[in-house]
Amino acid sequence: MKIFIYLFIIVDLGLAVFEEPALIPEMPIWATSVVELICLIAFTARLIHYAKVIPHDKFWLDPKNIFIIVIISLSLIDMITYVGLKTAGHFAVRWSRVLRPLLLVNITEGRQLRRAFRSIRNALPQILYVFFLFMFSVLMFSLMALKLFGKRRLETVEGTQYFTNFLEIVFELYVLVTTANSPDVMMPAYNHSSFFAVFFIVYILINTYIFMSVFLAVVYNNYKKYLKEEVRQLVKAKRRKMLRAFSVLQSGVGQEPAVSKTHWNQLMCLVQPGISSGHRELLWSVSDDGKKGYIGKMAFVQLPDLLNIQVITMKSRPHPLKTWLPGVYNSTGSRLVRRVVQHRVFVYIYDLIILVNAVFIGLDEENPLISNAEWVFLALYLLEILLKLYTWEPRAFFSKNQFWNWFDTVIIIAALIATIANWALKSSAGYTSRQILDIVFILRVFRLIRVVDSIKRFRAIINTLIKIWPTILTFGQLILVVYYIFAMVGMELFKNKVHFYAPDSTDPDKEYCGNPLLKGTTFAKNNYCKNNFNDVASSFILLLELTVVNQWHVLASGFTTVTHVSARIFFVLFHIVVVIIIINIFVAFVLEAFFVEYTVDKSDLQTSLEKKIEELELNFSLDEPGPNLVEAIETNDDDLGPSQTPKEKPSLMFKIASRRYKTVDGLLQRMFEADLSLDDVDEDDENPTFSNPVFGSV
Repeated sequence: MKIFIYLFIIVDLGLAVFEEPALIPEMPIWATSVVELICLIAFTARLIHYAKVIPHDKFWLDPKNIFIIVIISLSLIDMITYVGLKTAGHFAVRWSRVLRPLLLVNITEGRQLRRAFRSIRNALPQILYVFFLFMFSVLMFSLMALKLFGKRRLETVEGTQYFTNFLEIVFELYVLVTTANSPDVMMPAYNHSSFFAVFFIVYILINTYIFMSVFLAVVYNNYKKYLKEEVRQLVKAKRRKMLRAFSVLQSGVGQEPAVSKTHWNQLMCLVQPGISSGHRELLWSVSDDGKKGYIGKMAFVQLPDLLNIQVITMKSRPHPLKTWLPGVYNSTGSRLVRRVVQHRVFVYIYDLIILVNAVFIGLDEENPLISNAEWVFLALYLLEILLKLYTWEPRAFFSKNQFWNWFDTVIIIAALIATIANWALKSSAGYTSRQILDIVFILRVFRLIRVVDSIKRFRAIINTLIKIWPTILTFGQLILVVYYIFAMVGMELFKNKVHFYAPDSTDPDKEYCGNPLLKGTTFAKNNYCKNNFNDVASSFILLLELTVVNQWHVLASGFTTVTHVSARIFFVLFHIVVVIIIINIFVAFVLEAFFVEYTVDKSDLQTSLEKKIEELELNFSLDEPGPNLVEAIETNDDDLGPSQTPKEKPSLMFKIASRRYKTVDGLLQRMFEADLSLDDVDEDDENPTFSNPVFGSV
């Protein structure tokens, strides 16, 4: 169901490619209308289905359901009106297209995206206070600039009057906060008198460095405060439900209410059918630390947190050569080779080889010495893989979660095939597969990440980036929603105002982007004609350029020139929403995630689980070779482990996979764990009446 809903949303959003102004204009209006109607029917069906599975009163009290009904209704009305007006030959605007991405926010499955929007909504009041103070400062400096420079008859390099219009000054000084027009905006005054530089220096210090830093501080503080409260409510709701489950499963074992191992096993088979029996027994031994045969309320409530800890299950298998050629494989020379491969020095040597190879890749490939050296490096890489396959069981080496083993092997084999093919074809008609080799060389340089991962502090950074990747995707969806809304508005306001001409075009209109109003402007001189709102793809690229903020005032001035000065509101509003608010919200989350990675120790549950694994002698050494990044990206069962050990290992072994959690909610709970008490559940909450929090199911 979730996949189909997202598929229909993608199709609905993708209609902008075919609608006017269209990137692919071949599709008629009736065709796009039929596709949109099918999507609206699918959204309606999903809403009806959702209404049937939850209580009637809760459905109508949930704001996201009301939003979806409103969006579907308005979209249907707009579509019918638009088709009717277009068929009659009248002008029409598809104003409801800005509502399409809001479906992505309000569907039941979009809980993480709604959380991001709530972060913005909650932080907005405090941001507005700072923003109003910031704008007051800009207006004060604009008034001073008008009085200082307005009567001095200064001119810009384009020959226009300098700082004579108050609104122009406000816009230019606002742009100066982003540094996009620095130092151009101050040069006429600075050229007139060096003393005037003091005005701009003070302005930049106050508004660019102080106010922008205050923006980030306010966003971070409010984001963290409201996110912590939301996580507290999430955890509290989860524990309420666990208490309800405990009241259902409890039996009269022991002196107080408890859950027996039989009921616990039945529950685990239902909620986690994929984990092995050994893993399940390990979790039970952690919960039932006193070996009573049952667990109490507190241990039962902690079960979701225990399940959220990543545990890698290791299956110990003998090497095929140990079975086929035991005499050779267990010989003194063979053991020496395996010990060398398992030693840290072996890893360091190949890290050095990778670095030297990266230097050779940057040198002239036509040099015979450099060209022949590539064969040496390929041979060394192949030797590395063969030695590792000799030391570790092959199925373990190429298990589904051994990312770097697969990565290295694919890169090396691809480089070998491409090098051989290039060498063989060089003599035939002068053909060379240099393009293929260039790609392979670039991919081989990526092996340097292995070297970076061996450094502890670098590893913390990389692991943090991997952990917050789901949240990065969430903020990516947030950016997509905002971009889509601004793109639809921009296409309606500025479509066909600017035209792009191919580089080899001889059309005289090419000089001013097909619009005489742009003749002689910086926009046309810089050849920004392709930065337009003539289709959805160009609109998204233009919005990305505005996000970077470099030269954004030139882009804004181009569209202001061909429309009206009030068009600046569109570009300033985009800067405020995306650059000042959303980007700062994202920076706040990244900061908090890095603080957790650098400062927070393992949780008590993780420590208990590790101790139990060591107590049962089911752990494997962290000193065994294996890429550290794999610890951060592994998920389920793995088949890793050296084939020869001082003593026979159990068939199943376990390891905590770094500090990673399976879900974003787990990471958020870890962030604020110090502020969350296990007793933060009211005893009255054990009653069998429970409701999901507003932000979705737990």
